[in-house]
Amino acid sequence: MKKLWDISPPIATDSPLFPGDTGYSQQWTAQIGPGCPVNLSAITLSPHIGAHADAPLHYGPGAPTIGQVDLAPYLGPCRVIHAIDCGPLVRPEHLAHASEHLPPRVLVRTCTTAPTAWSPEFSAFAPETIAWLAARGVRLVGIDSQSVDPADSKTLDSHHLLLKHDLRVLENLVLDDVPAGDYELIALPLKLTLADASPVRAVLREL
Repeated sequence: MKKLWDISPPIATDSPLFPGDTGYSQQWTAQIGPGCPVNLSAITLSPHIGAHADAPLHYGPGAPTIGQVDLAPYLGPCRVIHAIDCGPLVRPEHLAHASEHLPPRVLVRTCTTAPTAWSPEFSAFAPETIAWLAARGVRLVGIDSQSVDPADSKTLDSHHLLLKHDLRVLENLVLDDVPAGDYELIALPLKLTLADASPVRAVLREL
């Protein structure tokens, strides 16, 4: 069996969220007992909780929902590049050492340990890095922080460059134990026909 790395954080009531976003909650609508053979629950959560895929609709009015996007970018050869402690922005020079023969998917590790509580102090992509990756044929980018843009950004420059270049994105990954190198990525979003994002169970498999 090929080794798997689970790169998805657990989703629970204490999962870190952007301020104002909807946390995870669950209620039981049926429980096993006399006259009831099953447990059933209802859950409420933001689709941006945990490891997730943003849809173009998240940052582009009238753009495709997550249920409308092609699944191909979320499955296939992938490179994990370490840019640990690179500062507030991941710039092309932080990735250049691993840029030869890039596969269509690139995940960037920016921190030693994935955050377990909300903090605005995280690394995001510089807009020029999105353009630099797109120019090298990358179709999906991922990061182990809460967003590809800084927490205080109101213009979302990196998100809009994703839209311009038709790139897909994964955020909130856990890359703590993943060595730099090449893998197979499997991170399929749910077919949520109206949603601006979807949680994913993101895994890497050795080649």
